[in-house]
This record gives sequence, C-alpha cells and structure tokens, in this order.
Amino acid sequence: MKKALFLLCAGLLLCSGPAHAQTIRLEDGWKFAFGNAASPEKDFGSGTEYFNYLTKANSIHNRGPYTLSFDDSAWADVSVPHDWVAGLGFSPEASHSHGYKTVGYKYPETSVGWYRRKLKIGPEKEGRHFQLRFDGIFRNATVWFNGFYMGTEPSGYAVQTYDITPYINFGGENLICVRADASLEEGWFYEGAGIYRNVYLEETGPVHPTPGGIWTEAGGHTLSIYVELENTDTKGRQERLLFRLLDAQGNSVWEHKAAIHLLPQRQSVPYPIQTEVENPHLWSPEDPYLYTLETTVGEDVYRTPVGFRTARFTADEGFLLNGKKLILKGVNLHQDHAGVGSAMPDGLIEWRVRKLKELGVNAIRCSHNPASPALLEACDRLGMLIIDENRLMGVNTEHKRLLENMVRWGREHPCVVLWSVGNEEWGLENDVRGKKVVQQMQDYVHKLDPSRQTTAANAGGATLIEGLQVHGYNYIVQNDVENRHQRHPEWIIFGSEETTGCGTRGIYFPEEGRMPSINRNGEPENVIERGWKFYHEHPWTGGVFWWTGFDYRGEPNPLVYPATVSEFGILDYCGFWKDEAWYLKAWWSQEPVLHVFPHWNLSGHEGEVIDLWVYSNCDEVKLTVNGKNLGKKPMPRDGHLSWKAVYKPGKVVAEGYIQGRRVLREVVETTGAPAQLVMETETVGDLRVVNVSVLDARGRLVPDACTPVRISWNGLHGRFLGAGNGDPSYLGPEQPADGHTLTYPAFNGRLQILISGPEEGLKLELL
Repeated sequence: MKKALFLLCAGLLLCSGPAHAQTIRLEDGWKFAFGNAASPEKDFGSGTEYFNYLTKANSIHNRGPYTLSFDDSAWADVSVPHDWVAGLGFSPEASHSHGYKTVGYKYPETSVGWYRRKLKIGPEKEGRHFQLRFDGIFRNATVWFNGFYMGTEPSGYAVQTYDITPYINFGGENLICVRADASLEEGWFYEGAGIYRNVYLEETGPVHPTPGGIWTEAGGHTLSIYVELENTDTKGRQERLLFRLLDAQGNSVWEHKAAIHLLPQRQSVPYPIQTEVENPHLWSPEDPYLYTLETTVGEDVYRTPVGFRTARFTADEGFLLNGKKLILKGVNLHQDHAGVGSAMPDGLIEWRVRKLKELGVNAIRCSHNPASPALLEACDRLGMLIIDENRLMGVNTEHKRLLENMVRWGREHPCVVLWSVGNEEWGLENDVRGKKVVQQMQDYVHKLDPSRQTTAANAGGATLIEGLQVHGYNYIVQNDVENRHQRHPEWIIFGSEETTGCGTRGIYFPEEGRMPSINRNGEPENVIERGWKFYHEHPWTGGVFWWTGFDYRGEPNPLVYPATVSEFGILDYCGFWKDEAWYLKAWWSQEPVLHVFPHWNLSGHEGEVIDLWVYSNCDEVKLTVNGKNLGKKPMPRDGHLSWKAVYKPGKVVAEGYIQGRRVLREVVETTGAPAQLVMETETVGDLRVVNVSVLDARGRLVPDACTPVRISWNGLHGRFLGAGNGDPSYLGPEQPADGHTLTYPAFNGRLQILISGPEEGLKLELL
C-alpha cells in the first residue's frame, strides 16, 4: 500500500503549498441518510431521471444525492469509519447468522445508506494526480464524484481506488457521494453496513505507483524491491527513482538511484531491483523490527514497511520463521466489536491485537475475508503473524479480480505469512473441480507474489485438498488429520480452525441466550485441551488457530434468539477474559499463571456439589474451600485440575507451587452487593477504552452484578462511540441516541465504554 507523504490537513480544504505527495484521511464531515432498497422513488429518486447516471455522464437531468445541488441539510452528521447497523435494533425474524439485526432483504428501509462529503482543492493543484481510496464499504457500493459515476464494487472487503483527477473542480467545491446496499449478505457472520473502514484522498504527481504498486521481499540478507509505476499524463514522461532503506531509528543503511527511461503516456511499467543488506535486524513476533523503504518518484516520497524475515511451512517441521520452528498459536478473527460494530477505529484494532498478544497469541487468521489495511499495519508493528484469506473461491474474472485485490494490498506487509484462497467450500471439497479451481487460484496468487505459500481451510472433504500447497484443517473431529498425514507424509498441515469450547463469561449454569462452557460438561471431553494437545504433540503440524479470538455478533450457535453473539471467543465481545483465556495464558506463555473458577457468588445453588477447576502452569496446586483443605494435586501438562465441593458462601483459596515453593495465591470470595464503580482507561492513539468494574463496599469485583449504569458524556472534544458489556443476549442500544447519555447494564460485573478523544467529561452513576 502506498503511504504517500504524510502531510495531514484539517478541514475540507486540501492544503496549498509545495507539490509533494500527500495522503489526507477523510474522517469527519460526512452526511448520512437511509435510502430504500425496494423503491427507487424512495431511494432519493436515484436512477429515475430521464438520463440516469448510467445513461449519460453527469447529465443535467440528474437530481439525486450525487449532485452538488442536492439538499442534505436534514441528513445526519457522521464520521468514518461508520457502521449504521450498529445502531439498529433486533428482531427474531431477522438473519440468525448476522445476529438478528434488522438489516437485509427483509428490511429495505434500513439496508441502503447514502453518504455525502464536500471538499475543496486549490487551483494551484491543477496538474497533480488525485485518487480516492476506500479501504472497505459494505457492500455493493456505488461511488460518484461531482456527479460523475466512478464505479461499483460488489464486495464489502475490497480496497477501492478511483482516479478523480479529470473531474475535479479546482478552486471550487467538490462532492464525494457513496451509496451502499447491504440487502444481500456476503458472509454468514455479522458484517455491518456502510463505509466501515478508512477513506483517503491521495495526491501524487502524474507519474506514481499503481495501487498497491510498491512491495518488497526481504528474506535473509536479500532485499527485492518491486515498483510498478504508471504515467497518467497526456504525454510521455521521464522520472528518476531514488531508494533509501532506513532503520528503525531513521538512519539510512542503503541508497540507490535508478534512471528511468521514458514512460509511455497512460501506461504502467514495472521496475524490479535487488540488493544485499549486511546483517539485517530480523523481524519476528518477539521482536517486530521494521525498516522503512523510502521510494522517491520525482518530488514525491512513498514509505513502505520492510521486515527482514523468512517464513516457510514444511511437511516435517511445521512452520519455520527465520529458519527456526515456531508453533503457530493462533486465533480466527472477524472485524466487529461491541459498541461500534464493524466500524472499528484504528486504535481499537491495535488494542485488540495487544489483548491477544497478552494471552500468548502469535498469529491471526482473517476469517473469512481479506484483512483491513489498518489491521495489517498494526500487526507489522506489534509482531502478529497473519493468514490473509480470500472471501470466495473461483477462477473467473470477478474472482481473480478480488483475489488480486487482496494480494496487492497485503503483499507489502511482513506480518502476512500465508495466503488462504478459501474456506469450507463444501461444493468443491468432494469434487474433482475443487482441485482444479484451487490449483488455478494458487498459480494466480504466485504470479502476484511468489514469496508466500497458499492454503485453503478444509471442512472434511477429500478432493480439493489434493491440490493444496498447505493443508488447512477445520476441526480434528471432522478431519482425520493424523491418518491423512500417515498416508501423505509429504502434505504440509496446520489447524486452521479448532473449537475453544467457550461459553458466556461468568455463566456456569444454563440461561436463556447464554451458555456455560462446553469444556466443563464432560461430553465428550474438554475440547480446548483436546485441540491444543493434538497440535502440540504432533510437531509436523504448523500449529492451531482457535475459533475464535473474540466473541463476534452473529452465528450464536447452538443458541437462537435472544442470543445474538457467538460465544466461542476466548475473549468476550468487549475483550474481557473468559476462563479459557487463562488456560491458554498458562500454556502459551512463560509467566506463572493461576486461575480458579467458578466464582463463589452462586446464589440459589446452596448445598449443591460444585466442580472447582484450576487453570495453571504451576507444578502443583493446593485448594482450600471455606477453610477446609482439599489437598494438593500435580498439574498435568496442557491440562487442568478439579476438585468437588459443596457450595456455601465463603472463600476459595488456590495456591500454586513451582519446585516446592509457593509462587501464586488466588482468593475467590462471596462478595457483597454492588456499591461502587471503578474505571480503568487504556489509550491507543486518540481512542480511549474505558473498562468499568462493579465493586462491593470492600472493593471486590461483584462477578454476578448485572446493574444498570447511567453513562453521561459532555466532553467538548471527542465522541462517545458506544458501549458494551459482553452479554450475548443483550438487546438494548449500544450507542447514545443523543450522543451524550446512555443507560447500559453491567454484565457479570463488567462494562466497557469507547471514546474518541480525551475521557474528560465522562461520568458514571450506578443505578
């Protein structure tokens, strides 16, 4: 992805001054209104003109929102990223897979959204090249600029770029208009709707890189640079290229000047370059060291991240990073979060990656669509490996176009170690056509990026996988992984999905819309342990990816409405830890871990026998319940410990021992009633993640508190984005209707508030 020079200008005016490349993020200043998917007349008359926008270019007869004269004064003011579905209600008749939100073909009044934004570009900019870049619009997005139809992108996951240079009114007002239609689902999980990823206005000279046209291969000591330039001028031009490789401190470690011959008008030309770098600092999850490649084209400078690393999957050693075996400890991840839906700010994306790293996670499989550029940038910096995944398998022009889009916008990122061309395509898995399709897709990927291997996730079929370079298996209970390895030792294997068995955070008995952890019911076994033990004990596999890292809206299987959120996340919808998070922390990190559960606020279960579990990596654990010593037990490798005790309010004490010495002690007590609130704020960029805990009078977390909290926001700077509590059956609003106040219940003692800007002005009241 080209990151052209970095002069960010406030307001609607593109700054004047020296003609250098710059990228402006178009975050504020947007207007929004619902259209109508069922009636063009109700859809602001779009396309009903005598000469509609497909018939003539910017006809004088046009009167729709794409014209400058259209009156949008009644439209809402919004900022981008924006997901209008996050503010919609629920219905039991709505889509189960999308979390029962009132969007889709049954709801034409809320399935089309319109956006408008005005901007000025000074007359001194004439002669420069401008393009709009949308990192993702869900979905079936139609874009206009100054009334001119730019194009339509059916997929909600493709990065879109539009050359607007010929249509600009230099020195005057310009209009961006977008129509998104989410009537048709693209996946089977919550996808939101609208301009849910970032938007940029990019300015360059007439000779500039093509979209995604600068990328590198940096393995060992060799740096290979690929630059694809295009000349959009009306005449041939000659430019000189200057390359500088900068270390993390900004020091130049290599420079190269390249004389460029005449570039034909309106054509693109590739320029590959290769060099050796002495003793490069290698990139890894533990040490994500990044160099920067500065590419100067004329007077324009483009910066590309460079991570020196080798990544290879093998049949006998699994995954090798920089020549050393690394077990992939991964999770699958969708793009949505409580309070904001799919419109996650960059800071929230980074925050989520950091939460996963705290568990020992070193890899993310983007399920089941290409990653956002913001996620890839965060993973480069933070040291998180990525499997980037294509949305739909196929080899026709449309499928190849979208496959190329994913590779073009991902290949510059060192975090990407594997391309996935598809997931669980049952119609191809047991059909010889599946083998043919996947082989063609892999060949096409390697034309665009020969440096990375390719895979697909297999649900259990036996034919498609014969054509795979790397075999991804979804769930060992439906894939005979071990026997397939015995029959085909040359096959390269990893666990692309394995179930966590998680349930609702803090729930230990069945409730409507919520469920206790499957791991504790003993039928047939502790599934998170089963999955980890299999991949840990078979070194010829590359590792495992859990389904999922975070809870996500939609697919609340095996439950139905009022459950609206999938509960198999290791972290809940807000990122609060479930019990299984401690299991992974224990076996995926070197830090001593001790966690005992359930909590001891089990009102209504007095006199019942309770299974008390401990997740720990200590050698031994001792448990005491209400003063009674239940004994010390050795901790099995990759396992857990359990004791039975009759519930009575009081205290549970767990003590962890390593080499005979007590190193950890955890106390779980029956608490008093909710009495106070405590806020803990984490800041990432301009985002504030405010985690709220409900405490009793003695300052102890009340683990079963589901108490309403009045949230008031009167900050002069920033925005109240939304709130969440991790409750998969909560059906109330997550965003304030007036932008300032919201009454929202804590769930099992926790609540989360998301704020853009400083949190001054935030007030909470326990009701």
